[in-house]
Amino acid sequence: MTAHASGPHLEPTQESGLRFIQREIGGPVLMLNLLRFRTVADYTDHPDLAPACPISGADAFDCYIRHTLPFLRESGGDVVFLGAGGPFLIGPDGERWDLAMLVRQSSVTSFLSFATHEAYRAGLGHRAAAVEDSRLLPLTELPLPAQSRTADP
Repeated sequence: MTAHASGPHLEPTQESGLRFIQREIGGPVLMLNLLRFRTVADYTDHPDLAPACPISGADAFDCYIRHTLPFLRESGGDVVFLGAGGPFLIGPDGERWDLAMLVRQSSVTSFLSFATHEAYRAGLGHRAAAVEDSRLLPLTELPLPAQSRTADP
């Protein structure tokens, strides 16, 4: 399901995917994920993956991560940071994210290979069941600015 500007954002749109490709990122890419989970996972669209008893969105996302890691690592990527979220220190009041995750992939090509891998995609229903809203921001590393000698005491 593709989100509208005012609704939840759950998957890339064709336009955002095209913009990502057109950035022509060379080298590693880091994907900053911000995730807000459903209180209870919704497996309505993926009943074949549903557990016997209802589980939380966070637990469904754990199922997604367990399923995903082997494919991510096989493609040259890995999770480099996983952290509990909450409300912003600087940001909109009332906006919160349950989880922040930083995924490093060796290249855009490797990321696309991973994202289209049929066996990986078979477990995407866990993510869909888990996530109420999300953001995915592709990042590239920049060198730190050189320190100026005039700044030293």
